[in-house]
Amino acid sequence: MRFCNIVTQTRTFMRKAKPFIKWVGGKSQLISQLNDFLPHDFCHWKDATYIEPFVGGGAMLFHMLSTYSNIRYAVINDINSDLITCYKTVRDEPDKLIYALQEIKKEYDSLDGEEARKTYFYQKRELFNKKNLESLENTVLFFFLNRTCFNGLYRVNKKGAFNVPFGKYASPAFYNAETIYEDSELLKKVEILVGDFENTFEKIHANTLFYFDPPYRPLSSTSSFNSYNKEDFNDVAQIRLKRFCDRVTSAGAQFMLSNSDCLSKDGKDDFFDKLYLDYRIDRVWASRSVNSNPSKRGKLTELLVRNFGETSV
Repeated sequence: MRFCNIVTQTRTFMRKAKPFIKWVGGKSQLISQLNDFLPHDFCHWKDATYIEPFVGGGAMLFHMLSTYSNIRYAVINDINSDLITCYKTVRDEPDKLIYALQEIKKEYDSLDGEEARKTYFYQKRELFNKKNLESLENTVLFFFLNRTCFNGLYRVNKKGAFNVPFGKYASPAFYNAETIYEDSELLKKVEILVGDFENTFEKIHANTLFYFDPPYRPLSSTSSFNSYNKEDFNDVAQIRLKRFCDRVTSAGAQFMLSNSDCLSKDGKDDFFDKLYLDYRIDRVWASRSVNSNPSKRGKLTELLVRNFGETSV
């Protein structure tokens, strides 16, 4: 039903909700394609529930909330407790957060030279990694590190410590106040969870749509950027996620799932094609901008798996 798209796209242009942080693997560039693959009648679902068990940067979340007024209730989850603290702070304390970000921005900009900024960065990183901060200060440092570390990566070591190096940016934009306020308003109808993705199962209601954006299966031994937590999301975890999708389907909910297209990289690696054989698999084009070798950045296909039929495409 194309009418859904026409109406919802008009609403989207009226709002400015978007991710408040940079996040590797974020879906901002894929939003229009993902929207086209939603259930064709989603905008007519009454009192819809929307659930994201791997929220990450939240590009799809903010698109859905700012586009579909029929979403009555939403649930987001992530295993990264610092990220979830950030979402709660944006939702509950936007004024205090913006003031604190203004202060750290002034302090950083007043530093004289790259070496001084580098020293400041590593001091703040060490403080962040002590894990004994109040929610507001933890979130301020989360924003700060996100904007001043190399390439906006979020990566931790096996001990769970943030270990991305200094990014050498002279005067980065730490935040956008308008975005924080807009996101804060939308998050007021969102239940925010932290932990394993399976915890979201109990949140299923009538007319529920899941969107899964898990850590992607690496296309090569050097292409993994999914160390967002000290626990790896390996093939065993991918299989467990598929079984969870089976449970979601049995409960009567609908889902879409994104992941890497291993078959496009290696014509013999049909891991996902076999794993999701019982579901519909589409391939969408996406740009990959994070790679140490610029020649390996560019367009790649990604998988989009779903358990429903007719879409808006």
